[in-house]
Amino acid sequence: MNIWIQKHLEQLSIEGKSPRTIEGYRIDLQQFEDYLENELGSFPIAEISHIHIRGFLRWLSERPDGNRTLSRKLSALSTWFKYLKIQGQIQDNPMRKIRRPKFEPKLPKFFSEEEMQALLRIPDTSSKFGLRNRAILELLYSCGLRLMELAGLRLSDIDQRKKLIRVIGKSNKQRLIPIGSFALDSLNKYLALRPDFVTEESSDKVFLTRNGKNFDSKQLRTILMRYIALIAREKGYSPHTIRHSFATHLLSHGADIEAIQAMLGHVDLSTTQIYTQLSLADIKEAYEKGHPRSGE
Repeated sequence: MNIWIQKHLEQLSIEGKSPRTIEGYRIDLQQFEDYLENELGSFPIAEISHIHIRGFLRWLSERPDGNRTLSRKLSALSTWFKYLKIQGQIQDNPMRKIRRPKFEPKLPKFFSEEEMQALLRIPDTSSKFGLRNRAILELLYSCGLRLMELAGLRLSDIDQRKKLIRVIGKSNKQRLIPIGSFALDSLNKYLALRPDFVTEESSDKVFLTRNGKNFDSKQLRTILMRYIALIAREKGYSPHTIRHSFATHLLSHGADIEAIQAMLGHVDLSTTQIYTQLSLADIKEAYEKGHPRSGE
């Protein structure tokens, strides 16, 4: 079973799935394999049925995992069994008889516009590191980038004349995103000092570490969390909160939902529509605080 899990993960990598998604699937599928071996003993993949999957779900329900976690694990199982069927390892997909758990969508957190302005002002731009970090923050907020997308940004991806950047998103899909004047100005100030970061081993990536190497998402997160900790109102805020803030602020200022979808790189519009719920929540809160007949 472990061999077919590994082959499936390798196929996902070829298809362009992110390392984070693949690692999540690996953990979930390994957990399913461990359950089968510990509870039922080893047996052929072809004999796995919906009954075994339901037993796995019951076993999970006794653990501190919510429905959202269960849904994620079912997604991992679903893609795996589809792969097994294509490879001729099973005749019927046992997931066809499994009903997905329902859950209320969790509304993402976001910074207020005032908090975002405060966050952008934190880096000390009297140093080259502060200028770099300010440019990173400005670009994340101006373009709604994921950390992996920002880390992968190359000098050739910036079109100064058209004020656009080319981004390589999930599944290696490209998209063009406008870059605001504040972000472009901050970026150019960093680019003027970028040669100070360059070494013989440096690539053409826009943002470089103090040693002239490429950033990865973990390194960027470490830097940004130092700033975010000064602004965050509670736990749960992260660099990805800046992306949520980008979408929420655009929507609150009247941007078209499909335009936001394109800029975020969402395949499904329903993924983007979560931000409409955020805006409605803001509207309701403002009404309850400010309207004389709101009943508050």
